[in-house]
Amino acid sequence: MKVALIQKKYYGNTETTVKETLRSIKTASVKGADLVVLQELHQNEYFCQSEDTKFFDYANNWEEDVKFWASVAKENTVVLVTSLFEKRTAGLYHNTAVVFERDGTVAGKYRKMHIPDDPGFYEKFYFTPGDLGFEPIQTSVGKLGVLVCWDQWYPEAARLMTLKGAELLIYPTAIGWFDEDSDEEKARQLESWITIQRAHAIANGVPVLSCNRVGFEKDSSGVMDGIRFWGNSFVCDPQGSMIAKAGNEDESILYAEIDHERTKEVRDIWPFLRDRRIDAYGNVLKRYCD
Repeated sequence: MKVALIQKKYYGNTETTVKETLRSIKTASVKGADLVVLQELHQNEYFCQSEDTKFFDYANNWEEDVKFWASVAKENTVVLVTSLFEKRTAGLYHNTAVVFERDGTVAGKYRKMHIPDDPGFYEKFYFTPGDLGFEPIQTSVGKLGVLVCWDQWYPEAARLMTLKGAELLIYPTAIGWFDEDSDEEKARQLESWITIQRAHAIANGVPVLSCNRVGFEKDSSGVMDGIRFWGNSFVCDPQGSMIAKAGNEDESILYAEIDHERTKEVRDIWPFLRDRRIDAYGNVLKRYCD
């Protein structure tokens, strides 16, 4: 199976950003991609750098957005993983990944479960934590364990997706550096981000696809300078080995071949799921073992 991760920058407005994304999806389709993954909140800037109610208007087109990306998946005959701003009702919004089949039907959706609230990443202001659980989405290219950005730091999320049959773990992402941080700190952050996700692949014996945005986006509130999204989208195999990796500055379409048979081979030699001591993990359900 050929996958394509589309690492893009924000073009200053939704219309141009979507147009450029469509161009990349078309290219990936022509080059034989079966599965196309877009980055987190790919239609707009990463608006969570500040708390401003005007950005809730982005979610007003939720139903139209779903119909639009459904048509894109159908036109390009690809399984498409999108990341959209869902308006459930006034005052109730989600950061939602919607997966479309090749024929444009909705294969399923996932509402982001872990919501950060840090300087420059004020997502709790905008998003209600997901309530759909960690449920893989069945598609024609396999059972997809779709999670979103902050979820990628939590081994519990990756494990539960795997235990429910996910054949791939997919992370649409928006993460980057603050320019004022030292080069050493930037390197530590990036290495941690890559390492935790490779660890999910190893611990669960499944490939991981992580698709991040790229480019500098200024904080519209003026409180902070902005975020320089670090790109580095990647695909690794069930042993955590890198299959493909993008750079940290340029837009790119990252292609990789996924072999489901390889997953079986790795799990046969590293049967981590077999050796889990499920009788001894009760404390995982506690916030902290005082």
